[in-house]
Amino acid sequence: MSLMVMKNYPPEFKADAVALVLSRPDRTITSIARDLGVSR
Repeated sequence: MSLMVMKNYPPEFKADAVALVLSRPDRTITSIARDLGVSR
């Protein structure tokens, strides 16, 4: 059985991540998440 751990990210990190995604339409969300060290 695998256990999923949910990480809590600060609101500033989330806002910056969204801004990055919106400012880079040439990149996928997956590639940006990988660069930020965030996985699904």
